[in-house]
Amino acid sequence: MSTPTPPAETITALARRYRLELDTSTTGTASWSLVPGITEFGPKIEPTQQDVTTYDAEGWVEQAVTMLAWSIETTMAHRAHPVTGAFNPAQEFLRKASMSFGAASYVRVRYYDRNGADDAYQGQALVTWEPDGGGPDEVDTIKVTLTGNGPLTAITNPAAKPTGLAADAKTGGGA
Repeated sequence: MSTPTPPAETITALARRYRLELDTSTTGTASWSLVPGITEFGPKIEPTQQDVTTYDAEGWVEQAVTMLAWSIETTMAHRAHPVTGAFNPAQEFLRKASMSFGAASYVRVRYYDRNGADDAYQGQALVTWEPDGGGPDEVDTIKVTLTGNGPLTAITNPAAKPTGLAADAKTGGGA
């Protein structure tokens, strides 16, 4: 029996690799805005599994995935302008959507690996905005839950590094 070759991937990815953006456009043409102040970020995809066991399974349970649900749970430091005190517009967009009905209650979001890895997604979501509260010595943090409405679609990572001949032409590299 041979010994497996150790993997080349020996560096652990950091949780802070994710970037969350929000489409704040009102014209229909996407206008992506950074959601700042994120201190925790947890994207999830949860399958709905149904029992599909038949007599042919000889007593073993069989399951099938029949639906997928996605969500993002994030905690963020509530950001304000140092002079005017106005809250960050992207964070305010989320807060206002959380208190709306109908179309205004949905936001388009995308998240991706800020280092350019092939890990980028986009979708429409409902917003839950929950201030954490706290004592006089604590900072103002908000727990935001984005609950997917429809598919979470894989997209080309906006932070992806160009590759190939076109990249060489842009950077002056090449043969």
